[in-house]
Amino acid sequence: MYKRILIPTDGSKTAEHAAEQGVKLAQALNSKIYGLCVIDISAFAGIPTEAIWESMRGLLDEEGKKALKVVENMASSVKVEYEALLREGVPSEDIIKFAKEEGIELIVMGTAGRRGLDRLLLGSVTEKVVRTSPCPVLVIRK
Repeated sequence: MYKRILIPTDGSKTAEHAAEQGVKLAQALNSKIYGLCVIDISAFAGIPTEAIWESMRGLLDEEGKKALKVVENMASSVKVEYEALLREGVPSEDIIKFAKEEGIELIVMGTAGRRGLDRLLLGSVTEKVVRTSPCPVLVIRK
């Protein structure tokens, strides 16, 4: 039961709290964790020049790597197998795509991550994942 657990993260405190719970569950079930951070490229669709986007991409990559490292540290501290993935795309869509591709059996994520105008306009990533997931989704409240 739940041998392949996906923990999406955006580096927010809510995502970290969800990761803590996901790691505890993985430890109890002897499961493998996949940490996934999706850099939301849709938020930068209106940027006029490639140079600005390249500069932003570098910053976002570093932020994503830091978020994944937090989950990695949690997993390694309790000796849970862990694999990290950093992607560019639309977070909810990439989370679902990854879950399908990798045969994920459970997704553990927070109720809400980063906030801002895009979140208000586009809706919650968590809500979209819950509605379209091929597997159960454990939503952790902060």
